[in-house]
Amino acid sequence: MVGAGHNGLVAACYLAREGCEVTVLEQSEAAGGGSRTEETVPGFRFDTHSVAHNMINMTSIPAELRLAEAGLVYQEMDPFAVGSFADGRIVRFHRSIDRTVASIAEHDPQEARRYADLMHKALPLVDVAVAGMSAASTAAGAVRTAAGRIGRLTSAVRRFGGPAGLVHGLVAPYGGLLRTHLGSDLTRAPIGAFAAHSSAGPDLVGGTFYALWQAAYHRFGQWHARGGSQALTDALVTRLESYGGTVHTGQTVTSINATGGRVRGVKVHNGQFYEADRVVTAIDPKTALLDLCDPPLGGPAAAELEAAHRGNAVQMVVHIATTQLPPYRDARAGDWNGLQSHVDTMDELARGFHAAEARRLPDPVPTYAFTTSALDDTLAPRGQHTVYLACPCAPSTVDGGWMEHAEPFADRMIDSMERHAPGFRDTIVGMSIRTPQLMAAQLNWPGAHPMVLDISLDQLAFFRPTRRLASHRTPIEGLFISGGGTAPTGGISGIPGKAAAAAVLGRRL
Repeated sequence: MVGAGHNGLVAACYLAREGCEVTVLEQSEAAGGGSRTEETVPGFRFDTHSVAHNMINMTSIPAELRLAEAGLVYQEMDPFAVGSFADGRIVRFHRSIDRTVASIAEHDPQEARRYADLMHKALPLVDVAVAGMSAASTAAGAVRTAAGRIGRLTSAVRRFGGPAGLVHGLVAPYGGLLRTHLGSDLTRAPIGAFAAHSSAGPDLVGGTFYALWQAAYHRFGQWHARGGSQALTDALVTRLESYGGTVHTGQTVTSINATGGRVRGVKVHNGQFYEADRVVTAIDPKTALLDLCDPPLGGPAAAELEAAHRGNAVQMVVHIATTQLPPYRDARAGDWNGLQSHVDTMDELARGFHAAEARRLPDPVPTYAFTTSALDDTLAPRGQHTVYLACPCAPSTVDGGWMEHAEPFADRMIDSMERHAPGFRDTIVGMSIRTPQLMAAQLNWPGAHPMVLDISLDQLAFFRPTRRLASHRTPIEGLFISGGGTAPTGGISGIPGKAAAAAVLGRRL
């Protein structure tokens, strides 16, 4: 197994559970990839990338691998999001749609009714999509899932005004969907901010589902791993070791021997060769198959993979240690539990993504925050807090380079927080800036893309990373792929890991 991110560890666990001899090689000094928690500010522990674990809690993976027995405890984040506006308004998005509608109605009763109607439309579609996630590596699997939930699919078609209405809704940008179904930025902006953390902008064709996914949080909730994202990694490593598998960190794979059209093992940076008749890579599939493979993948499969794309809009994160939670005006208990949007208009979010794609810094800076220390007292000293402040549309490559822009841009992100939580700057006692350049270097993520590849319609489900490779099998005998750049999608789900293990074993898990 190449790569000890959560998908690599999930795949390793399933394989080891079935009696396979499993060794996981990780280039970093610690397992976890994007699911790590570190003391980036002395005395304060922050998630280095992923914060909320939503999709994995929509699957059977935690139960099947008995991760709770391995120490993993999830705490629900409710409200799962709040929209904090510069004028002091706050809209709370609870797991309960009724409570959410009541919160919106405090400001605009008509907008509350529109939100309820949009969620009514979205819920059947989300139900089918969630059920299909585990089967979405093949078109046939997706069709079987849809056929098995024909009632919900029929409801989705009807609620969107027929087949044409549903298809149009799915191929539209989510900015267009929100402008069509909602009346103002009171709801559009915070929904957009949540959708944008997938690195998808409001004008991305086919991006509608990232806003419709709002309904999934109402259905399944949003979850924090107590102790931070590292708790998921630690539980997976514990479970893997209980099955007899091992993880070796500090082992950079330099080549995958694929002579004669079949895999024979991998070589690491110190020259050691690990012989294997089955290799699963849980890293960027382009890196694995086009750069590390010796000889590299060729033919049509390679050409399609070469064309797979990732945009220049990624995340910039600032870890901020504070003496108190952000002082939002008119805040209520629970407002710090989930994602806190500081996006005032959809237009500023769209402009931010356009700027990033042009290698420029967004102005104004759209931001959102997580303050998981409000739920979890293991992350900060008593009476103090952690603020994970993020811009979802920072340029991976920026004109002038990140060394020049890091501190001024972080300061502008804090300015954005200050506009929405006056007095915030005075509470800061420590800070760590995590630029895209830094994250790319530490995690070995090309382009620092949090989803590895764009999650556009042409690179989603049974098209991810390409149509030919979505089964997690490759034309090279014994070589399989997993990770966030493979089917069905990126994010913390574990499904690509489970699916890759099933491909190795030649059966469904």
